[in-house]
Amino acid sequence: MIKKLGLAALAAGMLAGPALAAEKLTVETSKGCSFDITLRPDLAPKHVKQITKLAKEGFYDGIVFHRVIDGFMAQTGDPTGTGMGGSNEPDIQAEFTAEHFARGTVGMARSQDPNSANSQFFIMFAEGGFLDSNYTVWGKVDEQGMACVDKIARGEPPAKPDKMVKVTVK
Repeated sequence: MIKKLGLAALAAGMLAGPALAAEKLTVETSKGCSFDITLRPDLAPKHVKQITKLAKEGFYDGIVFHRVIDGFMAQTGDPTGTGMGGSNEPDIQAEFTAEHFARGTVGMARSQDPNSANSQFFIMFAEGGFLDSNYTVWGKVDEQGMACVDKIARGEPPAKPDKMVKVTVK
């Protein structure tokens, strides 16, 4: 009996296979550097699904960082570059969690309506605890990538906005 259970457990482990690495977005910028965003489908599965779909379709390629506030965040994802646009995909229902908006956290931009997120997102330059539980967290920029994020031109909008040249899913 013990031998059978041992073989069953071994077989189950073999079928499960190795743990999968977290999926990431790689954002190549007009600054000549790039950064990776580790996706968090455990926190926001609907948001991650829409973001990755848009990235795979090339939606984000060439889109500017249209709102970049020093000491706060860099916002992008609007094809019009005005902060008023989005994709042709439907808006996404909020997936708020208690996840803290720390430096490098990637959150979904929205209007006053919590269920209005579509394609725009922002990357935190610094702590933003006042956003906790009020905006959807869907990713985190890898620590080494923050040096690239820190180079993004500031302004609302920046005089010469930087772009996401290419966004890929890996």
